[in-house]
Amino acid sequence: MTSVALVLYDGTMLFEAAMAAEVFGVDRSDIASPWYDLTIRGDRPDRLGDWVSVPAVPGYDGLEVAHTVVVPSLADVSQEPPAEVVAAVRAAHERGARVLALCTGAFVLAAAGLLDGRRATTHWAHADLLAARHPTIDVDPDVLYVDEGSVLTSAGKAAAMDLCLHVVRVDHGTAAANALARRLVVAPHRAGGQAQFVTAPVPEPGNPLDEVMHWAVEHLHEPLTVRELADRAGVSTRTLARQFVAATGWAPLRWLSAQRVRLAQELLETTDVTVESVAARTGMGSAATLRRHFRQALATSPDAYRRTFQGTRSADTRPMSP
Repeated sequence: MTSVALVLYDGTMLFEAAMAAEVFGVDRSDIASPWYDLTIRGDRPDRLGDWVSVPAVPGYDGLEVAHTVVVPSLADVSQEPPAEVVAAVRAAHERGARVLALCTGAFVLAAAGLLDGRRATTHWAHADLLAARHPTIDVDPDVLYVDEGSVLTSAGKAAAMDLCLHVVRVDHGTAAANALARRLVVAPHRAGGQAQFVTAPVPEPGNPLDEVMHWAVEHLHEPLTVRELADRAGVSTRTLARQFVAATGWAPLRWLSAQRVRLAQELLETTDVTVESVAARTGMGSAATLRRHFRQALATSPDAYRRTFQGTRSADTRPMSP
């Protein structure tokens, strides 16, 4: 999935387009190889300026060769998106391309019929309009992004970066996505709602639970309890649960489980230690417990995950000894 086409059209919002160009258009082969090969296509493809050193090709004919097509947001959702863009995106998807819509780019995918019968999202301010205009779409305004396999949609602005990092995670693994996030100085991951190869949310700056959450991440190998977390936070278990839901959307034990799975992903990607050792380091106790949690969270097994992602190792991740 290395060939990426970024579609620029009349009415494109450049903020999301620039995000996609930064993720897919800059050589990151030191993080994962091969990295992406980005081409900008469409109406005035040079509009991002000279800082984007990737090919800019007028027109939309080149979409048929792209593995992934990125559609940035549409400035005026009250107007129908350009017909030539809709047709080109539909044709690319019919030929097997994976299509990403950033923010209101979902309206382009909807017009192309790619979201019919699917779950999708867009900026919360425009979700009702998307649902009213296309009633066959299951519009979810409460998530950051939705991964439907060959069709992915995101909410507004920063959520576009979340979706781009999610795609890197799907293609290259957790370690590579986290390395890129560190380089871009953005949060490594915010949960989007889908299950496949998704890690837990990272505490946001200013979160009242920031200290105890970071402590928990450093002690995942221990048998942590909600009472222990509450004591460290200086609150009751009920207050802790309320604060966790407010900060992450998850109850404390679910958050802990997701953090353990996240650590297991990194260990499986970046080390050769046994599954039993991974289970011990992540506080899951046994390989059977690790496999059960992995299957529930990621719909795959630890061994299959390792085979998928261990071939690409992040330059920013140090291998751990057994």
